Amino acid sequence: MRAASLLRTLLFCLLAATPGRAAPPDTLSGRVSDPRGGPVAGAQVALVELARATASGADGRFVFASVPPGRYTVTVRRLGYGAASASVVVPVGAPLEVALHPAPTLVDPITVTATRSPLDRRASPLPADVLGDEPLRRGSTVSLARALEELPGVRSFSSGPQIGKPVVRGLSGARVLVLDDGHRLEDYSWSDEDGPSADARLAERVEVIRGPASLLYGSDAIGGVVNVIPHALPDAPPGSSLRRADVEVYGATNNTELGTAVRLDAARGDWSGRVFAIGRRAGDLHTPAGALDNTGFAAVNGEAALGVHGSRGSATLRFARYGGEFQLLEAKGPEAGGGGPERKVADHRLQLTGTSRLGGLRLEAKGQWQRHAVAEVSDTGAVPGSEATVIDLLLDTYTLDLLAHNSIAGRATGTVGVSGSYQTNVTRGPVPLVPGARTATGALFAVEQLPLGRWSLLAGARVDVRRLEADSNAALALGAETRDYTAYSGDVGVVWRLAGGLSLVANLGRAWRAPDLFELFANGARLDEARYDRGDATLVPETSWNVDAGVRWQGRSASGELAAYRNRIDNFIFVAPTDQFINALRVYRYFQEPATLWGGEGAFDLQPLAVLSLRGQADYVHGADDRTRRPLPLMPPLRATLEAELHWRRGDGGNSYAGMETELVARQTRLASDSIPGQGFVTVDIPTAAYGLLHLAAGLERRLGGRLLRLDLRVRNATNARYRDYLNRYKEFALDAGRNLVLRVGSEF
Repeated sequence: MRAASLLRTLLFCLLAATPGRAAPPDTLSGRVSDPRGGPVAGAQVALVELARATASGADGRFVFASVPPGRYTVTVRRLGYGAASASVVVPVGAPLEVALHPAPTLVDPITVTATRSPLDRRASPLPADVLGDEPLRRGSTVSLARALEELPGVRSFSSGPQIGKPVVRGLSGARVLVLDDGHRLEDYSWSDEDGPSADARLAERVEVIRGPASLLYGSDAIGGVVNVIPHALPDAPPGSSLRRADVEVYGATNNTELGTAVRLDAARGDWSGRVFAIGRRAGDLHTPAGALDNTGFAAVNGEAALGVHGSRGSATLRFARYGGEFQLLEAKGPEAGGGGPERKVADHRLQLTGTSRLGGLRLEAKGQWQRHAVAEVSDTGAVPGSEATVIDLLLDTYTLDLLAHNSIAGRATGTVGVSGSYQTNVTRGPVPLVPGARTATGALFAVEQLPLGRWSLLAGARVDVRRLEADSNAALALGAETRDYTAYSGDVGVVWRLAGGLSLVANLGRAWRAPDLFELFANGARLDEARYDRGDATLVPETSWNVDAGVRWQGRSASGELAAYRNRIDNFIFVAPTDQFINALRVYRYFQEPATLWGGEGAFDLQPLAVLSLRGQADYVHGADDRTRRPLPLMPPLRATLEAELHWRRGDGGNSYAGMETELVARQTRLASDSIPGQGFVTVDIPTAAYGLLHLAAGLERRLGGRLLRLDLRVRNATNARYRDYLNRYKEFALDAGRNLVLRVGSEF
């Protein structure tokens, strides 16, 4: 009944936002030019608040028809130029003029994740990063976490190349919230083999908030937020229709990976749509010491979207699918022989988004149904050579957000929102791991941003209520349980813009996270980790106070950032070994202690010559248990990267590039440990040595016969270095991947 009520509320809000003809439509037009005033053709122009996009014509002009009156953010992107943004008020008195300046990378000028509405990244006190369309396309991978490793402060806790979890400032799993176009993604984050169900190749960009963001997103955002934002649906040219296809194929040598991506866009009048499908298949991963058996995968992901816009607003219906079969290298290592378990994942999402105007407010409704199914299949069934399902879990989640975006006196902007969700977990396999359960949440929040000359202030507050009802389960020795939580979050930040593009930023935030089902109620063997896990039903929510400070600079040919933080987490939940054994497996239990994480990131982007760009970054995190002063588990070591790229732009609009990147990672000897009666402090991890990697890349973009052709070649670990990544779950018994050549060919029709 709760789920049905949520859906009824959502449909009512969407109907209110459905386009109509109650108010006269207006047209937003403009022109994109280069520094000399010449037209820039093929630039991608987006109307951010309405999720609409178009391309500039041969004369650099663009048009959006039927735009409701109000204030909007327009972004313009074109490969070979720096991205630009502008704030406009519709109706407008004159066409918009946007000048682009040559630049090697598309650094997105705005963030929508930091405040739930478009905000100039330079005015955001929250440390936010963006990975754009071009690097996502070049480095396409089935693992979202792997794609995000290019950003400072973001790493990947992985099970081979196909499954990974984003690690933001040392925190991962249920402490880093992943969004799909602003919709929460729910999964079994406590499982090492269940990563975020989002494909970065479907995204126009991925935005990351480094640090707590419970103010906007509630529980599970205590470590950071990752928002996978798809391409806006295209607008048809006035008086005509649009049809466009993009096809891509690629191959990789290391694991004999083959894949393809097909994207179809169409628009006519007020309607537009997209179908995007991606298929991948790979064999076993190879290290410099040989192949790792049972590490291949097959995945099919995609989306289908339909949108309509008009004078009263817009509405979009989107279906997304993520899933595949992922083979798992067992904890006993590759020397155990062939075969092994397999993880099967199927994630389906139906999303509804509607926007409309009410006076000075922009109203937005976002609703989603998500079904996330995970099954682990063993290769040791009752009949020799057969398979047996060991774990079978099903998670159904309904979420709803009702947002009112305001602009006061043309200066202060902000969002007031109500959020709710209802979730059911069904345990269907012979190994339950967690009980069947239902979770209901509700929240009210407000955030406002006020520019005051050179100053920009941001402040907000939020209250969350949460109820968890867990069923009795004899296999878990568990009776029926109920948990009720109420939590408060808040944030206050400031940006001080100095002369010469220099800014000082500071931010203070409070966040929280509720313990998950596994931490509370686990009572079973984890054969993949060769241990027996036991939860603690008395665990209480984690709460944190986080302080950020930094300096940013932005110029025509150089930009950069230095940031430092301290994140104090009360009741930090961690797993540690005990002196007990069950069926020869050591029992691990969940405990709580206060903990502190501190560290920093630095990054720069420099263009000393028109054809040369230099980029570099470094990050470090230090985490410790405040009681024992011993390291927290899986804290990534110091890392630094330096990249140089040559790029050329042809008169016909084509582009070419060639570059190299050096990645240096320090050794990690600060290992988590815990006290076991009679054995003293026992280390629960293994050290890794320092290493350096060399990556190479080259590519070109040309128009042949009126069609755009793209060719990219990447060589990862070009020297075939032997190394062990501290955040790779296989590091105890296997090296990381050796040399890998990836060739990608794409064409637009």
